[in-house]
Amino acid sequence: MVVWSEQERSIINSIFSSLDYNDAGPKALSRCLIVYPWTQRYFASFGNLYNAEAIKSNPNVQAHGIKVLHGLDRAVKNMDNIKATYAELSVLHSEKLHVDPDNFKLLADCLTIVIAAKMGSAFTPEVQAAFQKFLAVVVSALGKQYH
Repeated sequence: MVVWSEQERSIINSIFSSLDYNDAGPKALSRCLIVYPWTQRYFASFGNLYNAEAIKSNPNVQAHGIKVLHGLDRAVKNMDNIKATYAELSVLHSEKLHVDPDNFKLLADCLTIVIAAKMGSAFTPEVQAAFQKFLAVVVSALGKQYH
């Protein structure tokens, strides 16, 4: 079980309460698909992913990026039981979609970059530590089915 301080809970809630899902989600997923092109294999049904501009303007990428961020809302609301919260998603991604669990970490890193760029100097080391701890717990929960 993960122990969260009140400061960490406050930081995570603050980040998500001010997050523009329609901006950050597509940017994070687009960045992941561009920087780590092998991740594109899971999105063959999304159509044109042939270059950075195509990826950034692809409506399926944008919609899925938003969906992923809204999926993180579940973790924010259930910080004391993130593993159970993502049990079904872990099964889906491992058994049906066959997603390499390392890709969850890559997407988390891309999301961290997008959030850091948006927050600027407010993305202090303390904020980063809390945010990356949160994402590490989510990544672990999504990868649980693989173990």
